[in-house]
Amino acid sequence: MTQAIPARQLLEVAYDEAMHGLAEGGIPIGAALFAADGTLLGRGHNRRVQSGDPSIHAETDAFRAAGRRRDYGSTIMVTTLSPCWYCSGLVRQFGIGTVVIGESQTFHGGHDWLAENGVEIVLLEDDRCVEMMTSFITDHPALWHEDIGVADEVDVP
Repeated sequence: MTQAIPARQLLEVAYDEAMHGLAEGGIPIGAALFAADGTLLGRGHNRRVQSGDPSIHAETDAFRAAGRRRDYGSTIMVTTLSPCWYCSGLVRQFGIGTVVIGESQTFHGGHDWLAENGVEIVLLEDDRCVEMMTSFITDHPALWHEDIGVADEVDVP
């Protein structure tokens, strides 16, 4: 990865977003989109619960906050959790060049597929991210199953 700031330092922004989402009563997944030189372009967190909008995942929130660009090839998407298929599709659709992932132990999304298709993947397996998601899944299994699309476990209020 060729950015000015180490991946673990970039993860701090996404982790902060995840904690913000958790404090709001949402799913603790955070993300940020950076330029190759480490300039923050946009940050966000999963707002599915807070906004009642199932399309506002952390990566889409950060992507929207970054605004329109002509080229995303040199950008870096940083997320606290392996991106789901929806968010992996966003990365592929817009040609984001690198994805930094906080952890994939609690959820293994589409990052292997991204790597197979030329996206640089940096998997950190950060203990704080693992603990945050493990605790959330234990405390809120129905909400977690809703987020990952396990329909038979969903109890939407």
